[in-house]
Amino acid sequence: MITGIVFNIQKYSIHDGPGIRTTVFLKGCPLDCWWCHNPESKKQGLEIIYWPQKCLGCGSCINVCPQKAIYMEGGSLEKNKELCLRCGKCSKFCPTEAMELVGKQMTIDQVMKEIEKDKIFYDESKGGVTFSGGEPLTQPEFLYGLLQRCKGQGIHTAVDTSGLASWEVLSKIIKGTDLFLYDIKHLDDEAHKKYTGVSNQLILGNLKKLAYEGAHINIRMPIIPGINDDDENIVNTALFITSLNINLVNILPYHHTGADKYGRLGELYRLSDVQSPSDERMLQIQKRMKEFGLNVRIGG
Repeated sequence: MITGIVFNIQKYSIHDGPGIRTTVFLKGCPLDCWWCHNPESKKQGLEIIYWPQKCLGCGSCINVCPQKAIYMEGGSLEKNKELCLRCGKCSKFCPTEAMELVGKQMTIDQVMKEIEKDKIFYDESKGGVTFSGGEPLTQPEFLYGLLQRCKGQGIHTAVDTSGLASWEVLSKIIKGTDLFLYDIKHLDDEAHKKYTGVSNQLILGNLKKLAYEGAHINIRMPIIPGINDDDENIVNTALFITSLNINLVNILPYHHTGADKYGRLGELYRLSDVQSPSDERMLQIQKRMKEFGLNVRIGG
């Protein structure tokens, strides 16, 4: 039985493709984007997020931890990440859910049961299901099985992806995917390596192949001030997209929504001093990209 790790199933989503959708977030991502607002999605396995404002200091988690990885120091709860097995016992016994287990092992049947609950909304709004992450391509067999089941029921499918996977993986899911929401983060390879941890060569190469295969593709481009919002990158990106005969581009303004999660995961947030782009700047970028014949929308 094929299973996968899901960290969220979001109902009534309106920003992840056409119509009203259910977005299934799969865990695991090979990129390390500085601006990622779902840092809990990066690692493939389960993780624990600690919410200190919910904590009663009751010590339940300390008592049940088999590794003695949780302890009290200076009146606050601390965790030894090296010892933690992410078994989830602390979250199970926490009375206020201050310890949250992120990620759940699920079968295709279990995910489909959640998807099917809202099929009437998909039909009425011309919506469907979007598989996101993390990076859904890191769980290819699980994703493929879900896509096939959705297509068998006539449910519109979208895959929100960075495109970082082998062509063997991507080519297998093309027929089951009605729409690719494809991220372009930076067209310069060195800048891409710096801010995401990986080269963009495979990503851009896969995008070219998908376009050649006639896949339906919407480009998504996050706009991060000081990183990829300069005119040179905007123009080069627009030229690249038009060369593929792809028309629709969503430019997504950077925001701080997930910044507080980093501390709760014991990680450093690297863009704490970066502000969201102004509405004026987003309109300027939209206008610039439209000069190349693109249909550019601000937001999802």
